[in-house]
Amino acid sequence: MAEAYPRSDSESASSSDNEEDWLNKAGDEDDEEEHEQVSVVSLFDDKVFPDAPAMLAYCKDKFGFDFVGVRDRLGLDFHGCVKLINLVRRSVKEGAALPREITADHLADDDKLLIPVLADDALIFCLDDLPESGKGQQGGSSAEIKAEEAQAGTGEKPAVDDLLQKNAQLQAEMEQLAKQFTNYRLAVEQTLDKRWGVDEEGEKKKAESSSSKTAAPEPKVDDSAYYFESYDHIDIHETMIKDTVRTNAYRDFIYANKHLFAGKTVLDIGCGTGILSMFCARAGAARVLAVDNSAILDKARENIFHNQLDSVITCIRGRIEDVVLPVDKVDIIVSEWMGYCLLYEAMLPSVFFARDKYLRPDGLLVPSHASMWIAPVSDGEYVAESVSWWRDVYGFDMKAMQAGIYTDVKMTVMPKDAVCGTAHAFRMLDLHTAKVEDLVFEDKWQTTLSDKVEALDGFLVWFDCFFAESRTEAVEPSLTAKEWAAAGRERVAFTTGPFDTATHWRQGLYLIDKGKAKEIEVGPGKKLAGEIRYAIQEDHARGLSIRVTWGLEDADKQSQTWLLN
Repeated sequence: MAEAYPRSDSESASSSDNEEDWLNKAGDEDDEEEHEQVSVVSLFDDKVFPDAPAMLAYCKDKFGFDFVGVRDRLGLDFHGCVKLINLVRRSVKEGAALPREITADHLADDDKLLIPVLADDALIFCLDDLPESGKGQQGGSSAEIKAEEAQAGTGEKPAVDDLLQKNAQLQAEMEQLAKQFTNYRLAVEQTLDKRWGVDEEGEKKKAESSSSKTAAPEPKVDDSAYYFESYDHIDIHETMIKDTVRTNAYRDFIYANKHLFAGKTVLDIGCGTGILSMFCARAGAARVLAVDNSAILDKARENIFHNQLDSVITCIRGRIEDVVLPVDKVDIIVSEWMGYCLLYEAMLPSVFFARDKYLRPDGLLVPSHASMWIAPVSDGEYVAESVSWWRDVYGFDMKAMQAGIYTDVKMTVMPKDAVCGTAHAFRMLDLHTAKVEDLVFEDKWQTTLSDKVEALDGFLVWFDCFFAESRTEAVEPSLTAKEWAAAGRERVAFTTGPFDTATHWRQGLYLIDKGKAKEIEVGPGKKLAGEIRYAIQEDHARGLSIRVTWGLEDADKQSQTWLLN
């Protein structure tokens, strides 16, 4: 774009100078951005510093601990410094006193000290910023010192050769640091493997097998990493906690049965924000172990601390199958493991693992039972608005948008009037005795159609949860959550079905593909029967493949399969 007004020579010169100043300033800002600020946490308290030397100077002045002095006295290498950092942090965290004089024996043969006490400990990543042995805390790197000495000796700027030498030395130091970090990560991984009991011989055989020419069958894909990462986000936890049907059920049961929790050790699997753990602690539990493999655990730890419950609740990061609990047995296991259509996400096997390994023989699972229900659906308005609608969108046929509508389970909240027959409880799980193999099944179901049936459009699946006060308290498979809760003054149960308050689980809608299915003559009083099968998807270990078979009683049956991803 042309300038609006021509500038005089003096204005041009002034502008040129300003532009040069601006460019120089911008260059300086770019240099600053390249050196990203870090936050180095004090070894002894929660004060934060912009660099490691400042933090260590603070620790030396206030706490009398000279990190660099100890490092130089013991001649510690990179791994030794990491151990020293974690030794100090672990002592502070556990409230234990440091040895009067730290010796090599305190660091030797203790690989656990390679496991960071403080997640993403910036001090470890800043070890190269510390002065070399024999240099003061104000000294720079070895390359910088040599360059300064050369400049001081000649009184002139370093020559090109000196600059090239300095660059080469800096590059070498960076490569050495990268190697140290690589070795450090490897050491931590090996230590964690030993800590969690990884079978080294089994891993060796696995590696040999993978390198062999004969390819083994590919295992089912387990999207565990994605699954746990999905729970890093706060919005999903907000949705769950704001589900008052869900959260009130846990709160009401725990608070109404404080005598069951008082003085007991409780394990919370998949603790999320820590709310269930805090319920248990407030109910009088002596100790609560909150386990989660998601980064949300950091938020849970803060929540627990701010509510002054950190003396009761211990947060542990990892899969329950991998972590080592600080106790042999627990009295109660509480967990919100339920997924869509109850078994989506495949978290229940983890609860079974913990039950078999950690729960005392007379221990309690919260919740204790879960039932699964199916009912026929007739809702012409829904079909018109969600299915047929795509065939005429402002005069355009957008059939392509119907992809998956008959093959994928749709999670939705259906109106109770859409249910056109009696609901059937096809499976009841007693969580104290159920096994993993009980989660893959094929059960019979039946229904009597009501006067609301106009056409059979699909099937609706939901679940109920029950909170029994003891292992001996039975729940009849045919009882709804509402019926069971009404039978006892303190009984707690909830449903995710269409006849009560909606929950974040909604219901699973299986639409029949009428282009492929045979039309059957329906009417009030007629009976339908069939089977429902739950199986794990071949390519998605946390997903479900659900097949429903249906037909008039004593007539031929047809089937359709839906996927829940």
